[in-house]
Amino acid sequence: MTPTPDAPAAAAADAATGAGWLARRRGALARVALAPVAQAIGRVERVADGIAFVSGLEDTMLNEVLRFEGGVTGFAHTLDEDLISVVLLDPDAGVRAQTAVARTGAVLEVPAGPQLLGRVVDPLGRPLDGGAPLDAAHTLPIERAAPAIIERDLVSEPLDTGVLIVDALFTIGRGQRELIIGDRATGKTSLAIDAIVNQRHSDVICVYVAIGQRASAVRRVIDAVRRYGAPERCVFVVAPAACAPGLQWIAPFAGFSIAEYFRDRGQHALVVVDDLTKHAATHRELALLTREPPGREAYPGDIFYVHARLLERAAKLSAALGGGSLSALPIAETDAGNLAAYIPTNLISITDGQIVLDSALFAANQRPAVDVGLSVSRVGGKAQHPALRAASGRLRLDYAQFLELEAFTRFGGLTDARLRAQITRGERIRALITQPRFRALRTLDEVVLLKALAAGALDAMSPDLVAPLRERLPAWLDARIAALTPALAPPRDWLADDAALDALAESVGELIERIAADAARRATAGMPAEDAAGDIGGAFGGEQARGDADRDADHGANREVSREVSPEASREVSREVSCEVSHEADRDAAADAARVAGRAPGRAEPDRAAPRAMPDGPPRAQADGDRASASRPRPDARGDAARTAPSPQGGADANVDADANVDAEAEARHKR
Repeated sequence: MTPTPDAPAAAAADAATGAGWLARRRGALARVALAPVAQAIGRVERVADGIAFVSGLEDTMLNEVLRFEGGVTGFAHTLDEDLISVVLLDPDAGVRAQTAVARTGAVLEVPAGPQLLGRVVDPLGRPLDGGAPLDAAHTLPIERAAPAIIERDLVSEPLDTGVLIVDALFTIGRGQRELIIGDRATGKTSLAIDAIVNQRHSDVICVYVAIGQRASAVRRVIDAVRRYGAPERCVFVVAPAACAPGLQWIAPFAGFSIAEYFRDRGQHALVVVDDLTKHAATHRELALLTREPPGREAYPGDIFYVHARLLERAAKLSAALGGGSLSALPIAETDAGNLAAYIPTNLISITDGQIVLDSALFAANQRPAVDVGLSVSRVGGKAQHPALRAASGRLRLDYAQFLELEAFTRFGGLTDARLRAQITRGERIRALITQPRFRALRTLDEVVLLKALAAGALDAMSPDLVAPLRERLPAWLDARIAALTPALAPPRDWLADDAALDALAESVGELIERIAADAARRATAGMPAEDAAGDIGGAFGGEQARGDADRDADHGANREVSREVSPEASREVSREVSCEVSHEADRDAAADAARVAGRAPGRAEPDRAAPRAMPDGPPRAQADGDRASASRPRPDARGDAARTAPSPQGGADANVDADANVDAEAEARHKR
């Protein structure tokens, strides 16, 4: 027989059962999704050029996503009292006046995560490479606050680009913002892509953002990274020139959000924005379409704030937050090298340094065409490897002095041996920093090259042999390191061993001798002169230079002779010609007078009693006077002649016509 529980125990059991049931019911109710009973619907008042003006949505947030009837989306760009300016993110073919618009309550977000690695997407995360749709587990808003000062750490780790002039003179640190600026077609994108390609051996995640670029140019960039770099560590965010202005505007913000996902998890990321000049133009276009007041160069007043809040998101996080970093390489374009324009000055003041590319250097085939005088890194040696910092200590000063001396050598030769040695060293430096694309150097290669340069090992070689030296050096160093490393020895940090670095730098001399011997052997084998011009002896170049000098001397002698002889010869010839013309005129006048006197001796000429004044002056008047005096008889004889030798009337008229013809011929000769 089962015992009956007492009353207090039964009451406690009933209370416990009721409490559990109530908790379960509340949990089920909380899991039910409750939709609003009423939803605010706005209407499009007008739409043009990718901007829709919407009314009836007074509670809309800034940058909130709005959905139009038909599936087109946009975000609220400006909020006025009566209208909302909505920037469309899709073609506006289906949006017209009175189209319904609804709020979503969400801001713009972009998918983030490892699923994006190796993919080509638009700023909203939609695939552009024909692959499967992304199934990212995380999304991040495109507008995020920059890390506070307390959350940051010092920039102390180098971001190796593999470009010698950048790593040695303008070191970029992890977490730094370094601007790449220059005129159109000076190699800005190429320099940034070289930095991306060099990360194939590192742990850096790269994000390339293309804004307003041609589709063909973007395709070349993607193909280059896939061929030479590590595409599985890159994300390509593309907003080409043919897409909506709204997508171009949000592209850099989306790229930074994707990179921040990896930074916040303790990894290192690099963002290349190509380029912010086009982004500024897009921002100006949207501002003018939304009736914002224009400022300098028609840009709105908040353009500085837009770029500042974007680039401030690049930072090196503290160890408490994982120690990740986000580096930025924004690109900007100048017009005719004008660094004082509005957008370039803004970006220079925002970033931690700039690499200035010069069009004249690019045209002179010095690539990368980095202007050493205008470029700077405000982090510099703090993030540089100690061995590289020690090896490149005097590189910038020596190269700057060489450029100054080279300008003076154009006016005459140098006789001082020290200056000639400095010119020789500078020519080798120039050949060393002229680096082809996709030929990245390791830090060890850069240190050994600079040490060999400082030791004078490159002074005796031709500048044409520097390129083969740079190409063969990595394999040479690997072989030397393998010979110096004992079997089964643990890995060794060669950059931390100064003695080992000095030994490797000394071995470069042997490599130079081998390269010179190969060049001499090719020259003697009958190769063209331009291929063998790199011989250390410089025979071909010397003979050509001497031939050019001889030709220049001949031309110079001819110019000297012409300068000495031409003035006197010209004046002498002028005097002789003028004398001959004067004598010929006198002879013609005398002949005319003789003919007149012979035709009518003693004939009266009342109309020719006085000489006629001619426009050309006294010579002609004197000739006419001589002719008239020779043909006119004395007054007393003139009357007698007229009475004693009368002539027919017709003969007198013929003589007058002949005299007129003679005068006309003489005047024509004088004019000629």
